[in-house]
Amino acid sequence: MNNNILLYIGRFIILILVQVFILNHINFLGYLNPYIYIVFILLAPITIHKSLFLFLSFILGLTIDMFGDSGGVHAAACLVITYLRPVVLRFVFGLSYEFQTVKLSNVGFGERLAYVTLLVFIHHIVLFSLETFNFSHILLIAKKTLFSSIFSIVVIMLILVLFRRKDS
Repeated sequence: MNNNILLYIGRFIILILVQVFILNHINFLGYLNPYIYIVFILLAPITIHKSLFLFLSFILGLTIDMFGDSGGVHAAACLVITYLRPVVLRFVFGLSYEFQTVKLSNVGFGERLAYVTLLVFIHHIVLFSLETFNFSHILLIAKKTLFSSIFSIVVIMLILVLFRRKDS
């Protein structure tokens, strides 16, 4: 268990550093910006205590907000996907989730892609809706959500394939 805690702490810190110092400076055409820090939420164990998980997700989003001076939109988006994660897990994995036997490294590509896609889209819709906070700019929100989501999903799926743990 001690190794797992160190793994999660390391993942938390590395994802924040990569997001803040590298990926936040990528902005293709005004719409493409990958947000990979949510990998921490995606890969969290199913059995994690809900209050702790909500707190850690809030801290994750708040840290990104502090570095990006974005006023709490990342923290809110992280809290929303953390709260909705059990629903998405139940929807995508069904009985495997109910019996808590889901490991993202052991599921098929289609299920993994569905899980990542749903949570990334939810995150990005919340993020860009709060960032813009103007219903008259719904097309801008939709464009940013669509393009950034696709880019984020591709990058996250590559990360999941490249850094898959061999022992699980």
